[in-house]
Amino acid sequence: MSARFCLENSLPFRGHDESEESNSQGMFLSVLNLISTNHPEIGKYTLGNAKKNNKLTSPKIQKEIIECFSKEVTKSICAEIKDDVFGLLVDESSDVSLKEQMAVVVRFVDKLGAVRESLIGIVHVKDTTSITLKEAIDDLLASNQLSVKQVRGQGYDGASNMRGEFNGLKALILKDNPSAHYIHCFAHQLQLVIVAVAKKHSGVKTFYEFLSMVVTTVSASCKRKDMLREEKKARVEKELLEGEIKTGKGLNQEVSLARPGDTRWGSHHRTIISLLRLFPEVVTVLQYVKEDGDCSQQRTNAKGILSYFKKLEFVFYMHLMGDILSYTNALSKHLQQKSKDLLEAANLINGTKRALNALRQNGFEPMLEKVTSFCKKYNITMLDMSESYGNPRNRKNVITNRHHFEVDIFNEVLDMQIQELGSRFSEVTTTLIKNMPGLNPSNGFSKFDPSKILAFAKMYPDDFTTQEIGTLLGDIESFRHTISDDDNFDNLNGISDLARLMVETGTHISCPIVYRVVKLALLVPVATATVERCFSKLKLVKTDLRNRMGQEYLNNAMVCAVEKDFLREVKDEDVMERFQAMKKKKRTNLLGNSFTLFIYCRFF
Repeated sequence: MSARFCLENSLPFRGHDESEESNSQGMFLSVLNLISTNHPEIGKYTLGNAKKNNKLTSPKIQKEIIECFSKEVTKSICAEIKDDVFGLLVDESSDVSLKEQMAVVVRFVDKLGAVRESLIGIVHVKDTTSITLKEAIDDLLASNQLSVKQVRGQGYDGASNMRGEFNGLKALILKDNPSAHYIHCFAHQLQLVIVAVAKKHSGVKTFYEFLSMVVTTVSASCKRKDMLREEKKARVEKELLEGEIKTGKGLNQEVSLARPGDTRWGSHHRTIISLLRLFPEVVTVLQYVKEDGDCSQQRTNAKGILSYFKKLEFVFYMHLMGDILSYTNALSKHLQQKSKDLLEAANLINGTKRALNALRQNGFEPMLEKVTSFCKKYNITMLDMSESYGNPRNRKNVITNRHHFEVDIFNEVLDMQIQELGSRFSEVTTTLIKNMPGLNPSNGFSKFDPSKILAFAKMYPDDFTTQEIGTLLGDIESFRHTISDDDNFDNLNGISDLARLMVETGTHISCPIVYRVVKLALLVPVATATVERCFSKLKLVKTDLRNRMGQEYLNNAMVCAVEKDFLREVKDEDVMERFQAMKKKKRTNLLGNSFTLFIYCRFF
């Protein structure tokens, strides 16, 4: 009971700085003590009431219970795959002890036809060379009765040790298995698109530098944060009295200036949105820092930011980048969904490019109206768009303000964004994705193309015999006739929906070869978001107070903490059997009252 509760909530089993009242019990014993106190029937067999050789509370026993849960979770994941094929997602990151940890996630289609991505292990690697990573992956897969030969898709970030054409991890796996098609993480590529534009365009680069400086200056102390909140509160109260804003649930919430992340450039969107909402309050805080800053550097920075705020270019860049990042941020969120397949991702990318093209063609006038309204509201000097830009004495390159803002900024930034999207996402034009639309079931299978499906199947020579390839076209026609009278197949949105419905209707049994093609299309990973979420969980499991965790203990705790759905499905009896089998001779009579262990393992 308490063991499963701690595992699901990523809580420590043993404490380090607990109070004397708890006798340094840690979370495991504290929860167990609470359960025993509130449930007398359980208290009869636990802690002080248990036999001295049957308390099952020592640190070693706790770790063994975690291991039992972890082994059962991993067993359940691998049982879903068995001898079937799967995709592979890998990334590495250092933990709090500065040990390089590699997370391995498998992407597979479960027995219900749903796409799942599950962590099967965290491995400590001495270095991040491709050979070391490949050996660690081979060992981990072998320990779970899986093989690289079963891999049908691999997804990593853009590091050279991962995607190198000759010696990268991708290349080493392709040597063993040519069907393990590689996709550079789409979410990571999208970040590179935004970074590239920020570096190449001088105006955008300057804007982001000042944006970071604003957040650093305003959020440097609690006093400034409090001042920001108080100024915002006063403005809301004033606007409510004057009837400019309305009251209601979710309206007028307390807002802070969001800090942009160093690696997640989508977070800059939140910063821009919060700056637009808190602009007068930010100006007030900057005025305070300019006059009463702690040092001359702070006062100088505040003065420079306020001077930049008065420029029309700042307002224009703020609105332009806010609109562009709204498109890319929405795309990033969609790409990070586990159920997204490669075809859906490619369509989303193409859709974003079309949306940016539409903004470029028709968006300048609406943008100019928003900028003008903002400048009027906050007393920022608005330029006459028909007047000459810059120094009028320079007659060599005389351009108007409108030409500068529309051509040199608006069009140029959007052109760079669209160009980067096209060049970075080169996978969208590969043969793999070109043939995938043949499986698209949307709009009543209007795009269903047997010739493309056949070409896609031929890219996986190990999955289809020559005879199966020869009969595939006939099987596709048979499948179309089978579902023609089923209304459930009329409103499908993607390949994922098709796989689930084939299992629900039993079509995967009557048309097994077609279902095999559909599954292969779903196994190619789109993004490594699941692996990155594992590293986020790693920061909760291995902290500064628990920085000496053994590797096996860390791996077991991570598997249980990440794979909560599988953890809830683990049977207590299976855990007890595995626990007893660890040291069978010593524990033959240890679990005479199996109820004792049962209360530790049962869901709280």
